[in-house]
Amino acid sequence: MSDSTTRRILVTSALPYANGPIHIGHLVEYIQTDIWVRFQKLRGHECYYLCADDAHGTPIMLRAEQDGLTPEQLIERVWHEHRTDFADFLIEFDNYYSTHSPENRHYAELIYRRLNEAGHISRRVITQAYDPEKQMFLPDRFIKGECPRCGAPDQYGDSCENCGATYSPTDLKNPRSVISGATPITKESLHFFFKLGDFETMLKQWIVSGPIQSRMANKLDEWFSAGLQEWDISRDAPYWGFEIPDAPGKYFYVWLDAPIGYMASFQNYCDRTGLDFNDFWKEDSTAEVHHFIGKDIAYFHILFWPAELTGAGFRKPTAVNCHGFLTVDGQKMSKSRGTFIKARTYLQHLRPEYLRYYFATKLSDGIDDLDLNFEDFMQRVNSDLVGKLVNIASRSAGFITRRFNGRLADTLAEPALYADFVAAGDSIAQAYEGREFGRAMREIMALADRANQYIDEKKPWVLAKQLDTAPEVQAVCGMGLNLFRVLMLYLKPVLPGVAVEVEHFLQIPPLRWNDLPKPLLGHAIAEFKPLMQRIEQAQIAAMIEDSKENYPTTDGAAVSAPRPLLADDPIAPTITIEEFAKIDLRVARIVTAEAVTGADKLVRLELDLGGETRQVFAGIKSAYAPEDLQGRLTVVAANLAPRKMRFGLSEGMILAAGDGNGIYLLAPDSGAEPGMRVK
Repeated sequence: MSDSTTRRILVTSALPYANGPIHIGHLVEYIQTDIWVRFQKLRGHECYYLCADDAHGTPIMLRAEQDGLTPEQLIERVWHEHRTDFADFLIEFDNYYSTHSPENRHYAELIYRRLNEAGHISRRVITQAYDPEKQMFLPDRFIKGECPRCGAPDQYGDSCENCGATYSPTDLKNPRSVISGATPITKESLHFFFKLGDFETMLKQWIVSGPIQSRMANKLDEWFSAGLQEWDISRDAPYWGFEIPDAPGKYFYVWLDAPIGYMASFQNYCDRTGLDFNDFWKEDSTAEVHHFIGKDIAYFHILFWPAELTGAGFRKPTAVNCHGFLTVDGQKMSKSRGTFIKARTYLQHLRPEYLRYYFATKLSDGIDDLDLNFEDFMQRVNSDLVGKLVNIASRSAGFITRRFNGRLADTLAEPALYADFVAAGDSIAQAYEGREFGRAMREIMALADRANQYIDEKKPWVLAKQLDTAPEVQAVCGMGLNLFRVLMLYLKPVLPGVAVEVEHFLQIPPLRWNDLPKPLLGHAIAEFKPLMQRIEQAQIAAMIEDSKENYPTTDGAAVSAPRPLLADDPIAPTITIEEFAKIDLRVARIVTAEAVTGADKLVRLELDLGGETRQVFAGIKSAYAPEDLQGRLTVVAANLAPRKMRFGLSEGMILAAGDGNGIYLLAPDSGAEPGMRVK
């Protein structure tokens, strides 16, 4: 029941930045990767999961200064915090390292030298943003402004989170320094560039060979059409990182040595275990290298990284698997609403397996965003894990312990049913392999339904009250526990902690995929203890409350605020209740949503107001992709006079909140219907 050949697989997740805590948005990626790695190991493959803290860059230098620490002290502290959070979420790295390491310095310098010797590095004087107050050149992420391509506000100086464009910080419109708020000035400086265009033909050939999802390949077509630009790989002092060889005062840009951290972490692991680094990273390696990343850093991993590796004589990745972002209850995570939840805060209230399972039900091989809906989360965990899965064991184990000294029957009551459960493993394995975790969970829970149906039909609690039915009770309950064991084997990549408890309960060695065809017969088990408890609404409410950021009021009390008031955002003049009553606010459903050609910020919405359809143009493109809006409920000012625009007639206005950090669509609670009056 395992693959015919043992594969050699190296797997990485993107490196978390070493200046802040892990939150549940980060965990989407690490849980996804960990499930895939655990599945590979369960199948008997040689698989290694490597990661590290991304420990360089100006943000860390400034954060350390702010905290009164050296950069080394800061990254050491954060490294321990990250390690603990990951371990407590049952994310099992074979090695978790740091980019501030001798191995990373070695490979950064080696790759740079090889690229330089091959003519892939150029040098030229550039005009660069400079903070006149802080007296330092500004890194890309410390400048914000409007995207030069789509016009989205509040974008960083290197790439746009709205349209995915990459650019120079000097291209930003209305830039400002994030450090001091000053308007940057420009100064000249000598910089080093990687000639990405040298690798265009290779990249196009590599991409069509299948290492990335089709939607990302389509995105790459846009980047190729725009032309592959040279990539600035140097930064000026003061900078926290590795100095470029033979270039005093010049440092490797953090994005150059960050992905090299994958190699450095593996080299560190090889040095400790005796593995051969070159078996996995040499140009003609037959091993596999899989990267799991967020779609926001695809450009670096699908273009720069394979080009660097090729230019330096190393192998390219087997696959770069991109995923979407996490929303909570349909909206971006928010500190004020308590939905920006740190990993540690979650763990203070709920078991990690609950979130691991819920994410698994949502994950596919696509790059769509995932939504954590707390009501759905609670119901899914309580129904699937407690009501279905654990229920099978709890209904069967007591009879075996009390009446048969913990011994299972010597034969299977329903061999054909057991064979069906085993046969389902092929489809479940295909789903895991293809990162279609949601499909795998649906198929596993369908089997759980069949197991519960079997127990319901046989009714061991009724049989136990009758005379001369002991063998049948033992057979039925033994069958139930064997089906439960198969289900737990299938779920072991997702619920590793529960799997260990089940292995202790069943008194068996660690489950492996090869165990599927062999049921437990005549086998002694331990006394059953509850494996999982239901989630209560109070636990979720307490977690959200603990995650809220409070803002002080004038009397010293603390209140939770939806947004800080900006200095240039004065309170509007007061109006009377009669004036307010003139505004007809209605619930509307977004039927269709599409970007407006020729407009940087507008989305055209077709709204259903309960039988009446309206067209509205809304400036929310920077915050929402049109395809994510369809089907959502929102609130619209329905009696606003129509406004004729260049793109058509706008027949109302949808309501949204906003600050310097984003735009947030207002939405009614579940149960609201289109056309309802907002009161």
